[in-house]
Formats: sequence, C-alpha cells, structure tokens
Amino acid sequence: MSLGLKDITLLKPTTFMNNSGSALAGYGADDLIVVHDDLDLPPGDVRVKVGGGAGGHNGLRSVIQRLGPDFVRVRVGIGRPPTGMTVTDYVLGGMDAAVRDAVPRAADAVEAVVEDGPEAAMNRFNVRA
Repeated sequence: MSLGLKDITLLKPTTFMNNSGSALAGYGADDLIVVHDDLDLPPGDVRVKVGGGAGGHNGLRSVIQRLGPDFVRVRVGIGRPPTGMTVTDYVLGGMDAAVRDAVPRAADAVEAVVEDGPEAAMNRFNVRA
C-alpha cells in the first residue's frame, strides 16, 4: 500500500494485546507508528507523541520491550471508566461515539506523520479544541 510517494504496511496484530510486540519482528522503532487507546485523554481526543513509557498500557509495554520506547504514537483518547467499572471491562467494552468519531482524525494523524514528520503532526494535532 502507498501513502503519497511512500510505501507503507498496515499491521493489525492477531496476538493478544499484551503480546503486541511479538507481531513486530523485522520492524524497527523508526519504521513504526503505533495507534492506541489512551485512558488519560478525554474521549475522542487525538494526540501525536514520540517516545515515552507504557503508562500502564500492556500493549505498549510489549512494544517497548521489543523495540525500545522511541517510536511514534498516535494516541486516541477513551477517557476513564465510570465509577465501579474495571479498566479491563471498560477498555474491552463498546466504543462510544466520540471515540468512533476520532478514528478518521487518527488516520489523518498517521498520514501527517508519514507525509510531514512527527513534529509537524504534533503541531497540527496536539492542540486543545
């Protein structure tokens, strides 16, 4: 598949989320943009980030163990679970409308990273509404 003049590969690991890093054999951190949910962002917010920790996200922890922390991330906010609901049940539950509406923006963020680089994508997407 190509995006503009660049060839890209889209990966959707078929592993359990906690083992996402095992699906990346043959890839390096410089080749990667990870799109993931983020409990620390309000539902529907999209942000671009380079590097960092796992922040309790087991899928990111697996990727970091495989490749190190210095890869581009497109973070899609899902917010925190309601009182009384576990994080696991919340994350594995249905996607609310704000998060569904953020999917095209997350795709735009990936495209911006590929075409213009992470810094330009951060300047475009990491703004408060």
